[in-house]
Amino acid sequence: MRKSLKLALIGAAILGSLAIAGCGDNSKPSGASSTQESKLMQTIKQRGKLIVGTSSGYPPYVFVDADSPDKKVIGLDIELCKQIADKLGVQMEVQDMGFSALLSSVTSGKVDIAVGGVNPTPEREKAMAFSDIYLPTEQKLLVLKKNEHLYKDMADLDGKTIGAEKSTTQETTAQSIKGANVIGLSSVPDAILQLKNGKLDGIVVEGVVAKQYLVFNDDLALADVQFQGAKKVSAVALPKGSDDVLKVINGIIKQDTESGQFDKWVDEYSKIAVEKAKK
Repeated sequence: MRKSLKLALIGAAILGSLAIAGCGDNSKPSGASSTQESKLMQTIKQRGKLIVGTSSGYPPYVFVDADSPDKKVIGLDIELCKQIADKLGVQMEVQDMGFSALLSSVTSGKVDIAVGGVNPTPEREKAMAFSDIYLPTEQKLLVLKKNEHLYKDMADLDGKTIGAEKSTTQETTAQSIKGANVIGLSSVPDAILQLKNGKLDGIVVEGVVAKQYLVFNDDLALADVQFQGAKKVSAVALPKGSDDVLKVINGIIKQDTESGQFDKWVDEYSKIAVEKAKK
């Protein structure tokens, strides 16, 4: 009898131990999932490289260094991406393309992040994630200097042909002009050429960028036209569900904003763009 009781107690103890072990095993996947890296973070680390998409011709954000052997893209947004790559402990690769293809390259996985004065609009936020914003500015109207006096307000643009880079917030702003004929172009340099050739009456351009083109194009000017609600900010675009990568990017943006680094880059790359344009 005592032997049977003893065996029963031992059996109960073993079952209790197994039950406790089972509970411990079930808790492990939950703990592991909370620290799991996002798909983007895993891809970047496994590759050992951060692939950055951009659309050059947008100084001081991004533009081609024509003096470099490989015609590399430089600018303040490239400096930002270098910091991101360094923080992640990987190399950086830049892929230059038209802006109309840039954001779709993020959602398709062709690039890891996209920069180049990218504005995080509500429509874009439906398809991808965006970092905290930086460098707020305004949309401006670039015209031939000889015609500057003709454009004082929005009413003066009725019936005029206005250009802007395709798929940008500048194109959206241009489309809001009542009675204007809006033409989307592949890049800002292309739009400048069309303006000088008389095929456009004006171009909607981000203020910071417009000032760069004024420096080395003395036949251009900024019109007095004010676009209502056309404030412009920049952000880094990346795939949704990449919160760990986003946290790294936001930390760097916060640091560069508070230290005044963005303003320093604007000055630095504005000067570089001007010097290279003189050659």
